[in-house]
Amino acid sequence: MTKIIACIGSGNMGLALMKGAARSMRGDCSAHAYSIGFTDTDQAKASTAAQAIGASVYASNSEAVSQGDFVFLAVKPQVLSEVLTEIGPTISNRIRAGAAPILVSMAAGWSIKRIQTVLAGSGGTVVPGIIRIMPNTLALVGQGIIALTASPDVPESKSAELKQILAGSGLVDTLEEQYLDAVTALSGSGPAFVYMFIEALADGGVRSGLPRDKALRYAVQTLLGAAAMVQETGKHPGELKDMVTSPGGTTIAGLAALETGAFRGIVMNAVDAAWKRSQELSSN
Repeated sequence: MTKIIACIGSGNMGLALMKGAARSMRGDCSAHAYSIGFTDTDQAKASTAAQAIGASVYASNSEAVSQGDFVFLAVKPQVLSEVLTEIGPTISNRIRAGAAPILVSMAAGWSIKRIQTVLAGSGGTVVPGIIRIMPNTLALVGQGIIALTASPDVPESKSAELKQILAGSGLVDTLEEQYLDAVTALSGSGPAFVYMFIEALADGGVRSGLPRDKALRYAVQTLLGAAAMVQETGKHPGELKDMVTSPGGTTIAGLAALETGAFRGIVMNAVDAAWKRSQELSSN
């Protein structure tokens, strides 16, 4: 039996997760088969996204909700209320028919309760199954990390099925909803912080005389290798740092410069600022 994944929104994150879903399907030996469809206010954009992964395009959000077993809400937080109001009646019809979809929201600042409240006001019924996820853009290359939390009425089998769908986008981790603002700050915003560090590391190489292309290549591989060392050895980053740091050597000189510039404090402050902004969005 073919199950349908409908994605409302065909922007970077929606497309990234649907690409991951397509990767998961190619490697899935279970009895389930899936089809993917997009809808977007920009139909040309939806068509481009669909063509990229062999998906279909729905004529409207309501059509997507009427068809989908899993309906991804891949729209910006500021337009989610409008989308929920639009699809609320269709969801109510499906609930009454005993065929309610699972809604999958990735909107920062939108709690499960808030989504349910808007749906109740628009369609007269609270949708029985809502799953919140917080992915990051690394899902584009299948290396994301996706935090997942479900409303109590979502069967464990549905959560497990969604994890399987998302597996092609990266690591999926179940987390309590109260921590999602912190996840938004750390792994949601974190790639931008890392890109800035890679750029600065490469600039340092150029300053030391390396050609730009070589400096960037070495910086990127250094980040990849360092992350793999932490992941594969299980050692604390501080311990690995000490393994590289010889007395009176080049590394300790560079670390001293980082400490003089309050490097760790600046990074912590960046995550804290992102977390506070996520909380502000949650309270709106």
